[in-house]
Amino acid sequence: MNGLEMLGKFLLGFGVLLVLLGGGLLLVGKLGWTWKPLPGDIVIKRDNFTFIAPITTSLLLSLALTLLLWLLSMMRR
Repeated sequence: MNGLEMLGKFLLGFGVLLVLLGGGLLLVGKLGWTWKPLPGDIVIKRDNFTFIAPITTSLLLSLALTLLLWLLSMMRR
């Protein structure tokens, strides 16, 4: 398999992943679920300005994605 075929398969797979992720977000939005900051996230509220630094959320997301990718790599062996 040459490089262009591999790139094409990667882009198609990534596109399918984006479509599934977008559909999931639309479904979650229709169900009325909203994101709320976790304990450890930095939230600064002023008069007409809100700043959120999702530190805990980023750490949990990173951990979940690391475990998912590790499991996928173990399945490919």
